[in-house]
Amino acid sequence: MKIVSLLFILFAAFIFSACAGHTWESPLKVLSALFYSDDLTSRLLTEWRLPRVITAGFTGALLGLSGAIFQGVFRNPLAEPWLLGSSGGAAIGGTIALLVPLGLPLAVSLPLFAFSGALAAIFIVLSVSRIAGSLDTATLLLTGVAVSAVLNAARSFMMMALSDESTSLQVVLSWILGGIQTPSGDGLIISLILTLASVLLSVYLLSDGLDLMGLDRTMAMSFGLSAERFTVLALIAGSAIVAIAVSLGGVVGFIGLIAPHIARWQTGARHKYVLPASAVIGAALVMFSDALSRSLLPPGEIPLGLITAFIGGPFFIYLLAKRVRKS
Repeated sequence: MKIVSLLFILFAAFIFSACAGHTWESPLKVLSALFYSDDLTSRLLTEWRLPRVITAGFTGALLGLSGAIFQGVFRNPLAEPWLLGSSGGAAIGGTIALLVPLGLPLAVSLPLFAFSGALAAIFIVLSVSRIAGSLDTATLLLTGVAVSAVLNAARSFMMMALSDESTSLQVVLSWILGGIQTPSGDGLIISLILTLASVLLSVYLLSDGLDLMGLDRTMAMSFGLSAERFTVLALIAGSAIVAIAVSLGGVVGFIGLIAPHIARWQTGARHKYVLPASAVIGAALVMFSDALSRSLLPPGEIPLGLITAFIGGPFFIYLLAKRVRKS
């Protein structure tokens, strides 16, 4: 029953996001456009709005999935790609790909450099936290915020130094603040394959290990889990997933924090359920947020990252206050 309710929420978010925009279209018009594109409005829906809505869903699914992985591997309910610096690292890598002529197709260089940046940021956070002598919640979050601040400053400097014209700077800035790009047909298929592969491989390869990581480390090792090796595998997987999400939608904060919590409320603590549920909830959240970004101030758009920060900021404060009361 809970699976049905999650899928219903996903479908409702898809329909709402497909209807919303500079002009509101009826759900019947959206559904009919899927089968008959015989007028301008239908073609705009099928060639622009619906691909963007689907890409928003892919972005949210990847962010929700990566958030569940990071929270599981760190045993930290406040871990999140944006707060841990992973999104910031992916963003600085993506900025390099956008501004520096590398001789590679953007479809290759953007995710490759985003992945490298995300992975580097996570390992910087871990290394600094280890030097500080603790991997507890407070240390990880403070280190993540500090690393994110440094990366944001470096990215801003790069944008000013490397951008040779205002248009390229505007493109990067729009992407950094969170902006779903409307892909081509081939790009949409590739995004679908990457998203499905990320979810299925994470459930198959990581779910049991994440369950064991929730136990005492000694107990996890008694079940045959190499905690250090698994942590490295999970961090690489999570960073790759974040890189794909950032490539599709820019820096979108807090989805990786909110989605796993809602998923655990719905499915319990087993990660073979939490991971796919986090992906579904993340997809619904980003589709809903993208709909708001397109429709609140027509004909302009509010950056997607601002919408998710407005939703996720209070949620983070609630979780932090709840954790402080318990301790």
